[in-house]
Amino acid sequence: MTKLAGSAIALALLGGCVSATPSVQTSRAPLIPIPAGTGLGQVVGATAASLTRMFGTPLADVREGTARKLQFSNATCVLDTYLYPKGNGEPVVTYLDTRQTDGSPIDRASCVGALQIGRRK
Repeated sequence: MTKLAGSAIALALLGGCVSATPSVQTSRAPLIPIPAGTGLGQVVGATAASLTRMFGTPLADVREGTARKLQFSNATCVLDTYLYPKGNGEPVVTYLDTRQTDGSPIDRASCVGALQIGRRK
């Protein structure tokens, strides 16, 4: 019983050693309204020709073996699309990554919408 009471006191004292650190809040990128008919569903599975119709000429077009990366950008964000062939078919987007132009994170759907909106102007 004495050991149990001693352990409880030790734990209580150690609990007082924990310092409270202020929480750091990170700023979240503003969400961009996306009109109907846009979104990730149109990008994932798209071919290079489809992407060019959606977003215009890519800023970068990098090929490595059978893989291809197309990069699109505007004042809001950067979209990297990674195209890989399925079997003997044409390469299609299987993965994409987005970021704001300053490198901070942005929601993928918001970036796709921003690129499509900018294209319609």
